[in-house]
Amino acid sequence: MSRPQRLIELLAALQARPRTTAESLADELGVSTRTVLRDVRALVDAGIPVFTERGKYGGISLLPGDQAGLSKLTTGEADLLRAVGLDPDRARQVGGEAAARSALRKLTPRRSPPPARDDLPLSLTDVIAIDNRPWFEEAAPLPDVAGLVRDLRTGRRLRINYRRSGSASARDLVVDPYGLVQRGGRWYLVADRDRHPRMFALSRLRHWAVLDGDRRLRPGADLAGTARELGEALESQGHVVVTAWVDADRLDLVRRILGARLRTAGGPGDDGRVEITVAYGHLDGVRQLLQFGEHIEVVAPEAARRLLHRLAVGMAHRHAH
Repeated sequence: MSRPQRLIELLAALQARPRTTAESLADELGVSTRTVLRDVRALVDAGIPVFTERGKYGGISLLPGDQAGLSKLTTGEADLLRAVGLDPDRARQVGGEAAARSALRKLTPRRSPPPARDDLPLSLTDVIAIDNRPWFEEAAPLPDVAGLVRDLRTGRRLRINYRRSGSASARDLVVDPYGLVQRGGRWYLVADRDRHPRMFALSRLRHWAVLDGDRRLRPGADLAGTARELGEALESQGHVVVTAWVDADRLDLVRRILGARLRTAGGPGDDGRVEITVAYGHLDGVRQLLQFGEHIEVVAPEAARRLLHRLAVGMAHRHAH
């Protein structure tokens, strides 16, 4: 793939996902990470708002909005960009200067005349900060992720010592690993356990050992597809749907804390409260709503209301003296 073609493919990849990494893009495009970073620099120099953030929670993002509309390009404009890239001098040499200008306007539209370079003293990193860490949570200690990656690349089965959520102790499990995935600022080991796909949080992985046998994956399954399957299954869980009223001035906080569990949120009523619905995999999950204190009232189902009442009475009794 030529560099001009690669720049267009890179831009398409950035449009397809809100955030990715140079390593992921390098694998997708079949080039080195250094090449990806050079290509990103070329997009930035052309005025396309690509933002890079270094560090543990960093990545590469195309700023949201209509700044880069590949779908708006004509066939001729797209062909020209694949041939010469974003270089106006090359476009001029092949007689495509007008088409190149038109394409760049569609990729970097502005609502006002573009300012002179001297009028832009601040870089994107001066005015944008991206932090992908989860809210209200300290970073949990992780095992040797690099060492785990090296062992995963052997293609062998693993014996892991893992503590399930809510359990006091860890136990040994034999798994057939696909690899690692990072989601929501957290690392997970994706593996089959007794031929069933699972995600294991690395923060609860105590240690592991490489076994002699090769991993035995389900036919046709791979890391990306299995991680997507598990993520979609988790987000679709909602055996218990709770209806509640929450003070309107707490709605932003509710959205931030509940995340994907918040299914619906209506407009404020006459009493300044908003009706919301929240989905949990089991009834005990409604304990999460206690943190909103007097700013929330659960109205249905009745079992959820009774559970919160019992928990609140217990808390009041414990704090009475």
